[in-house]
Amino acid sequence: MKRDIALMVGLLSCGVVALGGAAVSGDIAQQRLLDGNKRYVEAKMTNPNQTAQRRVELAKGQHPFAVVVACSDSRVPPEILFDQGLGDLFVIRLVGNIVDDAALGSIEYAVEHLGVQYVMVLGHERCGAVEATVKGGDVPGHIGVLAKAIQPALDKAKGQAGDLVDNTVRANAAMVAGRLKTSEPILAELVKKGELTIVGARYDLDDGSVVVLP
Repeated sequence: MKRDIALMVGLLSCGVVALGGAAVSGDIAQQRLLDGNKRYVEAKMTNPNQTAQRRVELAKGQHPFAVVVACSDSRVPPEILFDQGLGDLFVIRLVGNIVDDAALGSIEYAVEHLGVQYVMVLGHERCGAVEATVKGGDVPGHIGVLAKAIQPALDKAKGQAGDLVDNTVRANAAMVAGRLKTSEPILAELVKKGELTIVGARYDLDDGSVVVLP
């Protein structure tokens, strides 16, 4: 019996066993993400929930345990760097990990309809959109929309010690997370009730690690 319980705990920590729609708390969701990222960094991925059986199960409905708002950068695929599988993460990706109305509605859907209790806004090292914003000048087409969204983070990062681009990456992730926390009516209300956790984080392109921002 003890062995069976230990095995079940181990499988849950790796995201192998579906939780049957039960809500996963913010603390547990964050730990599952960080545990998966540790496996990724150490090249010990378990590649959970990627079987044909899992695919069939998910055809009946989804129960992701976390929302990840990430950059569209091809080097930052959340399911891989957190070692998760089908149905584990509800992922929203826009360049610069910004959030527009469509992205906000998507987050609200995951939280309100799917019962997700944890949202991570994931910035990353050497983000091209941030670098372009720091560089300034004219940008073609609709790319200027991205720079405009990131500009407040750049303004906040100016004057800080260290690399301006990386400081802006961190400030931008924290800024977007802060914006989500105060988004009425759905997200802010759940945050106030303690039923929703929203954090900013940074992904290191070089070593693969994710660090939750203070």
